[in-house]
Amino acid sequence: MTVDENDWMADRFEANRSHLRAVAYRMLGSMSEADDAVQESWLRLSRAGTDDVENLRAWLTTVVARVCLDMLRSRTSRREEPLGAHLPDPIVSHQDGLDPEQEALLADSVGLALLVVLETLGPAERLAFVLHDMFAVPFDEIAPIVGRSPAAARQLASRARRRVRGGTPAPDVDLARQREVVDAFLAAARAGDFDALLAVLDPDVVLRVDRGAVPAGASREVRGAAAVASQALTFARLGRFARPALVNGAAGFVVAAHGRPLTVAGFTVAGGRIVEIDLLADPARLRELDLTVLDD
Repeated sequence: MTVDENDWMADRFEANRSHLRAVAYRMLGSMSEADDAVQESWLRLSRAGTDDVENLRAWLTTVVARVCLDMLRSRTSRREEPLGAHLPDPIVSHQDGLDPEQEALLADSVGLALLVVLETLGPAERLAFVLHDMFAVPFDEIAPIVGRSPAAARQLASRARRRVRGGTPAPDVDLARQREVVDAFLAAARAGDFDALLAVLDPDVVLRVDRGAVPAGASREVRGAAAVASQALTFARLGRFARPALVNGAAGFVVAAHGRPLTVAGFTVAGGRIVEIDLLADPARLRELDLTVLDD
């Protein structure tokens, strides 16, 4: 391959990079792994060339999907014991809005609640759902990736769709209303007002806390308004360090003290009440997040 051909191919790849990252993020729920998958797709492209490729975007989508499927299968085989609550990587942005790159990552309202449900799917189900329902890839193209017939690939997506619909409440779309509810929750937690917390929590609210693998049992899932309100009161002293932010495009906040992030809190608000709270408090993963977008 000549230098000019390589430069042309690199330019074509860069034009598709944001799309490929969006596919990989939905597949893996991890930004670092998504970037690894995108890089691997570039290596495969540079080795294969494009002489026989009619639709480069479709070809690259298939390649990054295969890479992600291998990564998911490897992840599943390594996970011998439950890790407690494990959250996908949040996309944190300034409360005033997303930048263009974040908008590409979060198109189709890819909130934390949806990604949490995707984490429960088998690798092939997740691939079929993500490619077909989120990126309109035909089942004829999905089938060879998962080693199934088109009809079987359709069934994989159908099963995944039922899980997603049953596990993700439809969030309120009014961001200002979301912010009102989240701010009311934070004010109640700061004040230690148990009744005010109950007023903004759905009776079946779910709280997930991801503190990483150590210490054992630190990551957990709590269900029910009373139990979640009790947990929220334990965070009252940290409330004064909370800064409003968008977390995967929805109202949330980041707790940071002395320049060190302590927690990223994502919320799902439906029907004017909080139905899910996702707290990432894993120090190792928090260090990897780019929170400079919150700087004024």
